[in-house]
Amino acid sequence: MESENQKVISEAEELPRTIVRRVVKEKLSNDGDDMSVHKDALLAFSESARIFIHYLSATANDICKESKRQTINADDVLTALQEIEFSHFLGPLKASLHEFRQKNAGKKAGAAKEKEEKKKRKLEELSHDSGGGERLENEYDQDGTGHA
Repeated sequence: MESENQKVISEAEELPRTIVRRVVKEKLSNDGDDMSVHKDALLAFSESARIFIHYLSATANDICKESKRQTINADDVLTALQEIEFSHFLGPLKASLHEFRQKNAGKKAGAAKEKEEKKKRKLEELSHDSGGGERLENEYDQDGTGHA
């Protein structure tokens, strides 16, 4: 029963094979190699990445707790990378993080602008509708009968 639970846990934590395959093949094609990757090798890459993620997240979690916070942020991950002696990844990771933040800032600004425009349109519709409603009330009251 215990091995079944371990298998279920590892399947739940398993990285998507298609993504692992794509990352590995992209790296190989960037290096100019046209190699195929055996299924066992993909599993080894996937397990290695999973273990690395666990180790990195545990270290980042410790850093976060030391700072008396409950949410791990990007700086915690960067510090964790340095702590586990992978500081050579910091430059490319910071560049990716900066690019990601800039893209998101643009999206947030666009979303905020769109939200503001929707709000304006709604207010215009409401003021237009209430203006029309006042005209109807005035016409309704003009004959003094209380009927339209």
